[in-house]
Amino acid sequence: MSETDSPERRTRFLPDTTSGVEEPRRAGVRFLAAVALVLGYSATVACSGNAALPVAPSPGLNSTRAPVSTPAATQTAQTSPGPGETKPGIQLIAVPQRDGSFNMTENVMLPAATDILPLQLPTSGDHLPGMMSRTTPRVTDLKVVADDQTVPIQNTTVTAAGDLPLTVSATRIQLTYKLTGSTVLATPSTSTRAGSAIRPLTAGAEGTLPTDVTVTSGLLNAICPLLTETRCAVGDPPILGIQPGIPASKALVVLQLDLPR
Repeated sequence: MSETDSPERRTRFLPDTTSGVEEPRRAGVRFLAAVALVLGYSATVACSGNAALPVAPSPGLNSTRAPVSTPAATQTAQTSPGPGETKPGIQLIAVPQRDGSFNMTENVMLPAATDILPLQLPTSGDHLPGMMSRTTPRVTDLKVVADDQTVPIQNTTVTAAGDLPLTVSATRIQLTYKLTGSTVLATPSTSTRAGSAIRPLTAGAEGTLPTDVTVTSGLLNAICPLLTETRCAVGDPPILGIQPGIPASKALVVLQLDLPR
């Protein structure tokens, strides 16, 4: 469970069945790159009024650069079997929508069976830059399958951290849901450029689990605020992905992307 989760905020989701100069220089360059990645632009929080947002990686949010979509071949490579499917870990697939929401799929493989699944929201105000810390992430339409058995859930909306009891003790779990409230839109409102924060809903299940995060389209850059080297984008647009194998407890990713038109 994340260190930022306090008992007072937790809820329970019940099923209805119950050496030299060079190294400092390199470190300075990395630090400046991380700062440049997250500071400097103003934006509007989707569906929540006007707010200032730190700048995303170059090109900036208000750039006129045409939207870039990840080719199908790249998407296939990014979502190839790995953590969460063929070995313990988490595979998180985020499909951006034009309104700034995401359709999310999490495939989780645990090293040992469990009948309680801790859930946590995909953002942490202590580590998100600027006004991103004021986003209000919300999960709706949550569906869970544990070892091929559907888990009945009384409340399919998640607005706070909590524990989800499973109907079976399982090692393989799949969650699908809609994530809203975690995106800040660029100005003017006609722009498709946005900044978003995502993380696995199941990141608290086992903090050391390797996590692969895939954004299926429009990804321009990414930072991981909880990692020592915060820039975690790999490759170059349009063939751009996110560093694989991030420990679940650190798999908080701030995205710069072009939303679908």
